[in-house]
Amino acid sequence: MKAVMLMLALASPAAADYAEVNGLKLYYEIHGTRGAKPPLVLLHGGGSSIETSFARVLPGLAKNRQVIAFDQQGHGRTADIPERPFTFEQSADDAAALLRHLAIDRADFLGYSNGGSIAMQIAVRHPKLVRRLVVASAMVKRDGLVAGFFDGMRQASLENMPAEFRENYTRLSPHPERLQSFHDKSVQRMLGFKDWPAGMLKGIQSPVLLLFGDRDVVRAEHAVEMLRLIPHAQLMVLPDTDHMQVVERWPVAAIERFLDEK
Repeated sequence: MKAVMLMLALASPAAADYAEVNGLKLYYEIHGTRGAKPPLVLLHGGGSSIETSFARVLPGLAKNRQVIAFDQQGHGRTADIPERPFTFEQSADDAAALLRHLAIDRADFLGYSNGGSIAMQIAVRHPKLVRRLVVASAMVKRDGLVAGFFDGMRQASLENMPAEFRENYTRLSPHPERLQSFHDKSVQRMLGFKDWPAGMLKGIQSPVLLLFGDRDVVRAEHAVEMLRLIPHAQLMVLPDTDHMQVVERWPVAAIERFLDEK
């Protein structure tokens, strides 16, 4: 955690504010300056926040383009709507509403884990907003995850919640007393996940870089399946890297090369 906080000192935003979108006061940050390149929107992982998913990659990415990052519903500095569940579809709509608030017509997106699934939902639900996608460590089918994942999720409790996520929530949330609700809603989003039809992925027309660790929670076979289904996809695998290590080993140069392609 000390290492993450050190990186945050290098990633101070040029602007930070709250946007009133879809009933939320959505916390967002803008890093870097607007130039010729399209803005890049970052979508953090489940149970996480801007800091825990992107502290290590923000300084590098913001050197060459404007980067917009936000805390999703009930995550980080964005307060929850207690009666509204966490869903990938709703988070995609929230992202689209934020871009409308910022008067941005088109952007690139980089999503990690649940954020990667949200990025693909944006491409499906709001295709005109999307230029290019980087989808890291995300799945589109239940059997895309390693054996036993959902058995473990059914046994999840606040006591065995990763300490990093628990600390991050209580430090940043406007309502730290809602930690139990945050945990339960995060678990329910995963347990309630239903496979996406193949036609949904085949309909994504934006270029997509699929990025996974070779020891990821997403099976390698599923990564290849996604590669085959998405029409304009390419696949990159990080060696000797598990799911949590992806955020420590972001391949900035490769991401930038992909985003800079016409």
